[in-house]
Amino acid sequence: MVGVTVLGSTGTIGVNTLDVIARHPDRFSVVALAARSDHARLFEQCLQHAPQIAVLVDEAAARTLRTRLAAAGARTEVLSGEKALDEVAAHPQTGVVMAGIVGAAGLMSAFAAARAGKRLLLANKEALVMAGELLIDAVAAGGAQLIPIDSEHNAIFQCLPATSVGGRRTAGVRRIILTASGGPFIDASQDRLERATPAEACAHPRWVMGRKISVDSATLMNKGLELIEACRLFGVAPEEVEVVIHRDSIIHSLVEYVDGSVLAELGHPDMRTPIAHALAWPERIVSGVQSLDLVGIGRLSFEAPDTARFPCLALAQQAARLGGTAPAVLNAANELAVQAFLGGEVNFTAIADVIGRVLERHEVGVVQSLDDVLAADAWGRRAATAALNERCGAVA
Repeated sequence: MVGVTVLGSTGTIGVNTLDVIARHPDRFSVVALAARSDHARLFEQCLQHAPQIAVLVDEAAARTLRTRLAAAGARTEVLSGEKALDEVAAHPQTGVVMAGIVGAAGLMSAFAAARAGKRLLLANKEALVMAGELLIDAVAAGGAQLIPIDSEHNAIFQCLPATSVGGRRTAGVRRIILTASGGPFIDASQDRLERATPAEACAHPRWVMGRKISVDSATLMNKGLELIEACRLFGVAPEEVEVVIHRDSIIHSLVEYVDGSVLAELGHPDMRTPIAHALAWPERIVSGVQSLDLVGIGRLSFEAPDTARFPCLALAQQAARLGGTAPAVLNAANELAVQAFLGGEVNFTAIADVIGRVLERHEVGVVQSLDDVLAADAWGRRAATAALNERCGAVA
């Protein structure tokens, strides 16, 4: 029986992880569940999966959960605060940690799991974008395993030899091809993009995701972050990663080898596939995902991304080439710009404008420690706040 801790259990990744786990009660048990503030959903998850520990970062929400669980006769211990995430990530009865907390908030708990030698299922792409080399080193030093959960990187992992994750290039690889659905605005005019609403940006045509990652998909920043992530995971240069628009979302990514062979992983756009793969790797288990009907699909299409209408992808490519602190600053600026868009403070196209201003002002530094990463993140947030204020002042 393998003990699993799910960080971000109330989000899309967490819900899908628990769905797969529930299909294999003889194989997996839930040690801990963690979320930021959604005590209502976490309460239901605790009743269903009976974890030893539940964590809510928000202390008021944790008190509510503690009271409700006690009234229901549940034995789950409730902890609160950021440090509690690190504690459950390193819990001695946990063998597998699903790192599903979105954004920079998931960085430290991912490191805690790596240092404790866990199998780290990394759905938090920002940890690799911000501090990729440091996290790879922490995995090696802790004797941990790192398996990517993003559908694209999990697909690449499946198309490479089993020892491919570790920041070292696999011999014989020519390039990696990341596929992108294109999001809800792939055919939108520039004028249409100017008027896009948060609800429209979050209405992804293929995937069910949280609001922040849905907006990232709509701007193509998600694909830019994934490009940086691929470089960190698989030891390739930015120019060796190509992004193609694949609206069907059936091929999740490809690897081309120097002999001309191109390997691809195909499947329905359902996160339970990479989750089940990573939970049981190197074995295969039932995920609940339906079989692929190739005849029914008929044909698959590909096209080049338009970085003029979707400049966030080009900005991420720029940060990947710059290296050092640039990716952490890019991520920080994007998080604040997306938050401002979702809050109705700026329009959709302002997201790229704010990120571009921040990158222009940033003097790239070397990343030697987590302190360097956190300092770059803090600088990026201050610079993004200033850029947002400038933009809002100009509009006013």
